[in-house]
Order: sequence, then C-alpha cells, then structure tokens
Amino acid sequence: MNTEKNTGFEKDWDFNEIIDRKNTGSMKWEPKVLCTKFGKGREDLLPLWVADMDFKCPTPVRHAMEKRLAHQVYGYTIPDPDYDAALISWFLRRHQWDIKKDWILTSPGIVPATNYIIQRFSKPGDKILIQTPVYYPFAQSIIGNGRTIVENPLKIVNGRYEMNVDDLEKKTRYPRVKIAILCSPHNPVGRVWTKEELERFGEICIKNNVLVFADEIHCDLIMPGYKHVCFQSISKKFADHSISANAASKTFNLAGLQQSSLIIPNDRLRNEFSIYFETLGVGPRGSGTLFGAIAAQAAYNEAEAWLDDLLLYLQDNFIYLKTMLEQELPGVTVFNLEGTYLAWADFNSLGLSPEKIVQVIEDGAKVALDHGDWFGKNGAGFERFNIACPRLILEKAVKAVVAAFKKVGRH
Repeated sequence: MNTEKNTGFEKDWDFNEIIDRKNTGSMKWEPKVLCTKFGKGREDLLPLWVADMDFKCPTPVRHAMEKRLAHQVYGYTIPDPDYDAALISWFLRRHQWDIKKDWILTSPGIVPATNYIIQRFSKPGDKILIQTPVYYPFAQSIIGNGRTIVENPLKIVNGRYEMNVDDLEKKTRYPRVKIAILCSPHNPVGRVWTKEELERFGEICIKNNVLVFADEIHCDLIMPGYKHVCFQSISKKFADHSISANAASKTFNLAGLQQSSLIIPNDRLRNEFSIYFETLGVGPRGSGTLFGAIAAQAAYNEAEAWLDDLLLYLQDNFIYLKTMLEQELPGVTVFNLEGTYLAWADFNSLGLSPEKIVQVIEDGAKVALDHGDWFGKNGAGFERFNIACPRLILEKAVKAVVAAFKKVGRH
C-alpha cells in the first residue's frame, strides 16, 4: 500500500484507546436514541449496533479541519476540485478503477442518495429489488417513496451466503422492476462479491433493463485475503447501466460530516440526475459539506497507513468474537467476515425464538445489537455485531452475551 504521504503521522493512533462518546450527540451512544430504538429503560445498553467506529479519525483529517477552521469564515462553498482529485487517486491506487472527474456528483450521504435515485429513476408503484437480509434503510427508502419491494433472498451454501441467481433471473423479469440495489460488500452478511458473481448479477439486470444501484460504501473495509471489485470497473457496459455510491465516511469514521459521492459514467443518466438535483435546490453537481470534503480529501491523501492497521485490528477483533461465541455457545455460527466491520451471527440453533434471543441480549446481556429481522424476515434469529471498537469494549459485550445465554440454557 502507498504510505509515503503519511510522513509525520505514522503510528500515532491507538485503536485500544477508549473514548467516552456519551453526551456528544452520538447516535450510537445517546441514551435517548437507545430508548427510542430498543425501548424504554434501555438507555444503559452497551452499544455495538449502528455502523460507526469508536476510534478517533486519522490525525491528518483533524489537522486539515483545524487549519480550515482557523480561517474563521465558513460561507457558501463551491465543490472542491481537490476532493475529486483525492477520490480519483484513491480508487485508482486502492481499487484499480479509473474514475473520470465528470462522472462524480456529491450527496450528503448514501441513504439520501438512495432516496434521490429511487425518486428519479422509478415511479410510485414501481418495484425495487433488494437482496435480503440487507441494510434496512433500503427497504425504508423503497416503502417511504411509495414503491414496492421485490426480495431476491440470499441463500446459504456450505456455510457461506451466495446470490440466488435463478431467483434473480425470475424477479428481474417482473413487470415494473426498475432498480436493483447491489450492496457490495454486503451488509450485514459480510460477503465480498467475486468478479464472477458481480458479472452474473450485472448481466441479468442489464438483460432485463433494470438499473443497478451499487452501494459500495464499505469497499475499503476488506479483510486480508479478499479483494473488492468495483462494479463499474468490470466493463463499460456495466458502467453505462449503473450508478455507484461511495464515501470516506465508513472507512475513516467521518459519517457525521455528511459527504459521499455518486459515480455516474453514463452521460444521459448523469444529466437526468443533475437536472433532478437542481429541482431539489442542491445544484447540478449535488451538495456535500465544507468540512466533509476537507476531511475526505485529507483521509484519501494521507491516511492509508492508518487504514491498513485498522484492518488488521478489525480482523483480530473478529477472530476473538467468532472464537468466543462458537466455543462458548455451541451451535452458534458466526459467518466468516470478508468485508465491512459488521459480523453476522446465527443464534437459531439454540432453540430459542427470535423474540427470546432479542430479550436475552437486551435484558440479560444489556447489549445493543442490530437484530436480524430488521434486515428482512430471513434474518430472524440472527444478530449483527459492530466490531469497530476497542477490544475491551468488545470483550465486555461478548462475555455478557455468552453469560446471558448460558444462564437461559438450551431449549
């Protein structure tokens, strides 16, 4: 990896450092949010749920923001060409994908972008395909915009999730299926799709005139031994029939700065979307934030070594989680983590109902996790663990979960 630009910042990070995030407006840690999401009286749950990290962002990011902050004038800001250049360099260096500057539009986040894409490229009553169990804001965006969900459920083959290609072929032929959302890497099951899997997905969607929206926000969080393939990099045909979304927010823990990018190589699609952006009042190139662009630019240019160390730390955290749960709770399966920092565990073999599993975790262990049925009905009895936290926090949560289930016993 290229670490030459990290001079002056090497190894000034400590992923074991515990940082108190309470009373900072953190969605993950805020007691009011925990009570809203998990129920009254749950403000004391140890949160391993929403997908942000409990680590400090890289030092170059903070320094770049402090430098701009010192200017003391934060007026209307035009899109920063240096941000585009940093993004282009990062994806060429890290993913061997040559993004052209003209392709890049900016959004305050990928969830808003998902809604914008649904609104522009489908009509009320149209169908949007998702591969469940999957990131639940997809379903919320589809329903919230008056569209209909078409599920193409993933299947488990020899202990690993795979796409159900036959079902995909059938579902993309349904009338009024306009968009297929590709979660790559997949949240929550942790799959990094191979080039062959992506090719099959893309060919089927294109054949049936279904626009692919590739959410690749986790594309930098790839475990050692795996390789992310950017969907649009596969071929010009794929690039012309898709919109991809990426951001530095998951990679470098910058989600609160609300900066993400949409990559649209197809001139017609990009022009149509730019016009729609203008109707929203955000300008033809979209809208990010002043500090979001500054932070992402600094991260892409100067924090690659930080990310490389982070991935090793996450891998160690995952090995601890998998080992503890599978050894201490025989029958529980933690699926191998190929990408993301979100581990997916199956508790169904314990003989408890999905409702009881949730109760044990929340009331017995006092831990907040993303519950499997949030991601679709085929996620019932599963739990998603956010392992992007200091080891001591992870150990406390995992030991509490193990103890709570041992107290209940097998049914």
